[in-house]
Order: sequence, then C-alpha cells, then structure tokens
Amino acid sequence: MITVPRTVLVVGSLHYDIMVEADHLPRRDETAVGSRWYPKFGGKGGNQAVSARAHGASSRMIGAVGADDFGNFIRAHLGTSGVDDRFVTSLEDVASGMSVAIMDASGDYAATIVSGANLHIAIETVLHPQVWQNVGLLVLQNEVPESVNMAAAQEARNKGIRTLLNAAPSRPLSPEFGRLVDVLVVNAVEAEMMGAGPVTNLKAAATAARKLADRFESVIVTAGALGLAAVTAGDEHFSFHAEKIKVVSSHGAGDAFIGALAACLIGRMSFEDACRAASRAAADHVAGRPAAAIAVSSTE
Repeated sequence: MITVPRTVLVVGSLHYDIMVEADHLPRRDETAVGSRWYPKFGGKGGNQAVSARAHGASSRMIGAVGADDFGNFIRAHLGTSGVDDRFVTSLEDVASGMSVAIMDASGDYAATIVSGANLHIAIETVLHPQVWQNVGLLVLQNEVPESVNMAAAQEARNKGIRTLLNAAPSRPLSPEFGRLVDVLVVNAVEAEMMGAGPVTNLKAAATAARKLADRFESVIVTAGALGLAAVTAGDEHFSFHAEKIKVVSSHGAGDAFIGALAACLIGRMSFEDACRAASRAAADHVAGRPAAAIAVSSTE
C-alpha cells in the first residue's frame, strides 16, 4: 500500500518582520540607539508552518500577502522552507502584514504588528477541497479574524480533523469557536488574560491548565524558562521544567514550539512525548541551534 504524508495545515498570519537590535528596550518617551537591523520572515502562522516543516512534517499554509516586495519576500521564504503555499493569496489592493521588533542584549524583545493583508483572508479559500487533502491537524492563531478561524475549525470538525489553537495574541473567543478547539496552547500571560490566574511557577501553570480544561479538551500552558503544564483530553495531568540554555533570542520561540508540537502530534506521538519534544525544539530555537526533524511516522 502506498503511504501518503500526513500534512499540518496552518491557517494564519504572514508578516515581514523588521528586527532591531539594541542594548535595552526603550522606555516611554525614550529614543534608544540600536546596533543593527535586518528583515526577517514572520507572522505566527508562517513561523509555525515553517517550524512544522523543519521538524519533519509536510506543511501547508493558508494566508494572504500584498502584491508588494514584502509579499514577495514572504512567499520566497515559504517556498525555500518547503511549505506548500498554493493557498496563500497575493492581494493587489492591500499591503502585506509587517511588524517591528526590538530585541535587547539579553534576547528579550517587544514588537508591534500591522496586520494588513492578514485581515483579508478569503473564507472561500479555507473551504477549497484541495486544501484538506491528507491533512492530519489544523493549526490556528489569533492574528487573523475569528471568522476565518471559525470557518477552518468547523471544516476540520466536519472532516474529523483535530484543531490546535495557539490563542496568541490574547482576545475573547466566542463559545461557538471554543467548542471546535481540541488543543489549546497559551503562554503564562495569555492564560491569565483568559481568566486562569497568574502563572508565576509550574504549580500555578498546572492550576491554570486545569481551569482552562473546563472549557477545552486538552490544554498546554507554557511558562517560558520555567517549563510547561498540560491537561489531556483523558484528564491526565503533567508538567516538566524547561531545558536550561544560554539565550540567544527568544523571538519566535513559541512558534517553534507550536510547529514542532504539530509535527509530533500528526506523527502519532503521545501527547506528553510531543510536548517534551516541542519543548526541546523551542530550547534549540532560543539557543540558536538549528531545527532538526523529529523521527516519528507521519503517514497513513
């Protein structure tokens, strides 16, 4: 029997990132002096699609860019990263999404995004039959309209495909959309903003995950250098500490985690093992180490 690679389908944002390095993040009314700047591929959706591919999964992207130089840069990066971009639309009448991020000497950062074309993803694209060929997992974030996420999640549910939502940035989720989410992933700040209480240690992360599990089947609360806590659909609980590493840059670490997690989940790795592998992938990203494919079966 011929085996067909199972695909991670990412519906989400694509940004042209302008990275600025400085010795510290500016305070209000301060003009800080940077040391260098450079362009970088970004957007949570794009980063997660690239990460899933880098960690061994077949990866497909639905999104929108402008018919501009930023959009050309974004599409070129998707192509060279091996992501299927047939369903990324180039729009003539709107600019590509972009962001400006300032990173300090310790690797911490602050960023501002301008959504642009990401607010104009056509729901008709999400419903295209070829989009769903061989898809094993749908991945969503909160940088595109909820109407787009809702349409994708409903189509996934109709086809018996699980939906993973990285609820970042935090925003209110409609109950109708929440019921379509199989796996929720949030960081400490997002968990608190969703009403799960402050997350200052792993015990608090575990408490937050249990609170959110009242509304979602499976929940992962990441707490940066502290580690993560999770509750599975079978009401299993676990938590573990993060690998101690020297930080090069934390920018995009959450997206590296999500992409690796998706690659593991479609490879039929257990939920806990997938979380541990994704945590190692995020540590590699923060430490500046190259991503490596995760040796799991991803065929059916």
